[in-house]
Amino acid sequence: MFKHQLLESFAGFDDFLLYLGMTLVLLALFSAIYVRITPYREFALIREGNMAAAFSFSGTFLGFVAPLAAAVKYSVNPVDMLFWGLVALVIQILAYLVCRMLLPTLAVDIPAGKQASGFVLGILSLGVGLLNSACMAY
Repeated sequence: MFKHQLLESFAGFDDFLLYLGMTLVLLALFSAIYVRITPYREFALIREGNMAAAFSFSGTFLGFVAPLAAAVKYSVNPVDMLFWGLVALVIQILAYLVCRMLLPTLAVDIPAGKQASGFVLGILSLGVGLLNSACMAY
């Protein structure tokens, strides 16, 4: 009996590994694109203790994770999840570009450590990500 229950528990393990692998690749892809389109070096700034960079990158990262998690939850197959994950990626990049237009000094404020700018970017990105994820629950 126990052996049967244990085998049932592992029945979806291959799907788990597939979706986990795909999401990790999408996270890496998003992070690579994001750090290339920003005019400053987030990870170097974060290593130096720059909280504005930490706020902005963390919020943006979570803003992508939320819809990516929704894509996993609501997708009907791995291709569907990949499609919606890429949609989330594009929307999150667009959110950053809109924020740059709303806060034209953002490119200087983040490296200067102006925490308010980093916080606003992070929260805006997280908010867009939460709305994006809710829209995937059609």
